[in-house]
Amino acid sequence: MVRILIADDNPAVRHYLRGLLELQTGWRVSGEAPTGAEALLRINQNRPDVVLLDFQMPDLNGLEVAREISKLFPEIPILMVTIHLSKQLAEEARKVGIRGVCLKSDVGSIVEAVDTVLHDRTYFPQTA
Repeated sequence: MVRILIADDNPAVRHYLRGLLELQTGWRVSGEAPTGAEALLRINQNRPDVVLLDFQMPDLNGLEVAREISKLFPEIPILMVTIHLSKQLAEEARKVGIRGVCLKSDVGSIVEAVDTVLHDRTYFPQTA
Protein backbone atom coordinates (compact mmCIF):
# COMPACT_ATOMS: atom_id res chain seq x y z
CA MET A 1 0.00 0.00 0.00
CA VAL A 2 1.41 3.39 -1.04
CA ARG A 3 1.00 5.95 1.76
CA ILE A 4 0.52 9.56 0.66
CA LEU A 5 0.70 12.77 2.68
CA ILE A 6 -1.17 15.80 1.31
CA ALA A 7 -0.02 19.23 2.54
CA ASP A 8 -2.32 22.06 1.45
CA ASP A 9 -3.93 24.87 3.44
CA ASN A 10 -7.27 24.52 1.62
CA PRO A 11 -9.48 21.73 3.06
CA ALA A 12 -11.46 21.49 -0.19
CA VAL A 13 -8.26 20.88 -2.17
CA ARG A 14 -7.11 18.23 0.32
CA HIS A 15 -10.52 16.52 0.02
CA TYR A 16 -10.37 16.68 -3.80
CA LEU A 17 -6.82 15.27 -3.92
CA ARG A 18 -7.68 12.50 -1.43
CA GLY A 19 -10.65 11.43 -3.55
CA LEU A 20 -8.59 11.46 -6.73
CA LEU A 21 -5.62 9.57 -5.30
CA GLU A 22 -7.62 6.95 -3.41
CA LEU A 23 -9.30 5.92 -6.68
CA GLN A 24 -5.96 4.35 -7.57
CA THR A 25 -5.53 0.73 -6.54
CA GLY A 26 -3.04 0.41 -3.71
CA TRP A 27 -2.85 4.13 -2.90
CA ARG A 28 -4.04 5.54 0.43
CA VAL A 29 -3.84 9.03 1.86
CA SER A 30 -2.29 8.38 5.25
CA GLY A 31 -2.26 11.99 6.38
CA GLU A 32 -3.21 15.57 5.65
CA ALA A 33 -1.58 18.79 6.81
CA PRO A 34 -2.92 22.35 6.51
CA THR A 35 0.48 23.99 7.11
CA GLY A 36 4.11 23.36 6.27
CA ALA A 37 5.05 22.92 9.93
CA GLU A 38 2.32 20.33 10.40
CA ALA A 39 3.47 18.51 7.26
CA LEU A 40 6.98 18.18 8.75
CA LEU A 41 5.50 16.94 12.02
CA ARG A 42 3.36 14.32 10.25
CA ILE A 43 6.30 13.10 8.17
CA ASN A 44 8.32 12.59 11.35
CA GLN A 45 5.46 10.70 13.00
CA ASN A 46 4.42 8.47 10.11
CA ARG A 47 6.79 8.45 7.16
CA PRO A 48 4.77 8.47 3.90
CA ASP A 49 5.90 6.99 0.59
CA VAL A 50 5.25 10.26 -1.25
CA VAL A 51 4.34 13.86 -0.32
CA LEU A 52 2.03 16.14 -2.31
CA LEU A 53 2.90 19.67 -1.35
CA ASP A 54 1.22 22.98 -2.10
CA PHE A 55 3.48 25.94 -2.85
CA GLN A 56 1.51 28.61 -0.98
CA MET A 57 0.79 27.83 2.66
CA PRO A 58 0.31 30.20 5.62
CA ASP A 59 3.53 29.49 7.52
CA LEU A 60 6.27 27.89 5.41
CA ASN A 61 6.00 27.80 1.63
CA GLY A 62 6.32 24.54 -0.27
CA LEU A 63 9.95 25.17 -1.20
CA GLU A 64 10.93 25.67 2.45
CA VAL A 65 9.08 22.51 3.50
CA ALA A 66 10.60 20.52 0.62
CA ARG A 67 14.10 21.70 1.51
CA GLU A 68 13.64 20.35 5.05
CA ILE A 69 12.07 17.05 3.90
CA SER A 70 14.90 16.51 1.41
CA LYS A 71 17.48 17.14 4.11
CA LEU A 72 15.89 14.78 6.66
CA PHE A 73 14.32 12.14 4.37
CA PRO A 74 15.93 12.32 0.90
CA GLU A 75 14.31 9.00 -0.04
CA ILE A 76 10.76 10.43 0.13
CA PRO A 77 9.69 11.79 -3.27
CA ILE A 78 7.95 15.18 -3.24
CA LEU A 79 5.47 16.40 -5.83
CA MET A 80 4.54 20.08 -5.79
CA VAL A 81 0.91 20.68 -6.76
CA THR A 82 0.15 24.33 -7.36
CA ILE A 83 -2.28 26.69 -9.07
CA HIS A 84 0.55 28.86 -10.41
CA LEU A 85 3.25 27.03 -12.33
CA SER A 86 6.18 28.81 -13.97
CA LYS A 87 9.62 27.89 -15.26
CA GLN A 88 11.16 29.79 -12.34
CA LEU A 89 9.11 27.89 -9.74
CA ALA A 90 9.91 24.57 -11.42
CA GLU A 91 13.64 25.38 -11.33
CA GLU A 92 13.50 26.41 -7.68
CA ALA A 93 11.58 23.21 -6.93
CA ARG A 94 14.31 21.08 -8.56
CA LYS A 95 16.99 22.86 -6.54
CA VAL A 96 15.37 21.96 -3.19
CA GLY A 97 14.81 18.31 -4.09
CA ILE A 98 11.25 18.29 -5.41
CA ARG A 99 10.94 15.52 -8.00
CA GLY A 100 7.92 16.86 -9.88
CA VAL A 101 5.50 19.74 -10.33
CA CYS A 102 1.97 19.89 -11.72
CA LEU A 103 -1.10 22.07 -11.76
CA LYS A 104 -3.95 21.37 -9.33
CA SER A 105 -6.37 21.89 -12.20
CA ASP A 106 -4.82 19.13 -14.34
CA VAL A 107 -6.44 16.06 -12.78
CA GLY A 108 -4.85 13.62 -15.21
CA SER A 109 -1.35 14.89 -14.62
CA ILE A 110 -1.61 14.57 -10.83
CA VAL A 111 -2.07 10.79 -10.92
CA GLU A 112 0.57 10.44 -13.64
CA ALA A 113 3.00 12.65 -11.70
CA VAL A 114 2.56 10.72 -8.44
CA ASP A 115 3.13 7.43 -10.27
CA THR A 116 6.22 8.89 -11.97
CA VAL A 117 7.91 10.13 -8.77
CA LEU A 118 7.06 6.86 -7.00
CA HIS A 119 9.10 5.10 -9.69
CA ASP A 120 12.20 7.23 -9.02
CA ARG A 121 11.68 9.46 -12.05
CA THR A 122 11.01 13.19 -12.30
CA TYR A 123 7.89 14.94 -13.58
CA PHE A 124 8.50 18.43 -14.97
CA PRO A 125 6.13 19.14 -17.89
CA GLN A 126 7.40 21.21 -20.83
CA THR A 127 5.27 24.18 -19.78
CA ALA A 128 7.14 24.34 -16.49
